[in-house]
Amino acid sequence: MIRRAAVCPPLLLAAALLAACGSGDRATSPSASTGEASSSSSASSAPTSAAPGTAPEETGADVPPFEGDTQPATREASADALLTVSDIRTGRQDGYDRVVLEMGGTGTPGWDVRYVDRAYSQGTGEPVEVAGEAVLQVTITGAGYPFDTGVEEWAGPDPLPGDGTQTVTEVAWDATFEGTSVAFVGTTGEAPFRVYALEDPTRVVVEVADLG
Repeated sequence: MIRRAAVCPPLLLAAALLAACGSGDRATSPSASTGEASSSSSASSAPTSAAPGTAPEETGADVPPFEGDTQPATREASADALLTVSDIRTGRQDGYDRVVLEMGGTGTPGWDVRYVDRAYSQGTGEPVEVAGEAVLQVTITGAGYPFDTGVEEWAGPDPLPGDGTQTVTEVAWDATFEGTSVAFVGTTGEAPFRVYALEDPTRVVVEVADLG
């Protein structure tokens, strides 16, 4: 995204110009996967470095060290949340892989992200095939159907292969059912992970550390 600096009176100092015109992507509730009922406890600020396959607004210069674990990570959705996942991307960072779920609608999404023994479709209970040695189930809460949100739901490819990733093998999509949307992230093992949200547009970001 190209941002144009505002035209300021010539007598303003350069420092004031920079302060008035600077902007950046806003992160909400960045957190390590702590297993607590809320993501209010943050292990670090949300990273914004670019990864292959991620959007330009997910770029930046400051990337904190990866901090996470293998425990479930959860956050409640806002009361007015009604969101549809419109895009899924994967990418590679230095020391970890990234999965981005972009969505449109209203409110703030919640999530429940955890390793599961097997992947099952939430609508039918049928097994879902996911390549990899472990399965990280990503459940987005506050989800709405496209006819409620006016946002077209992501339609694949399904499964989505990792884009230059090392730990993430693929992402299998399980669509939306009764207020939740589920994606299964295949990994090479139960690696530490962290989850956080970004705004404009709304995104839930899952990052999985390298093993070994």
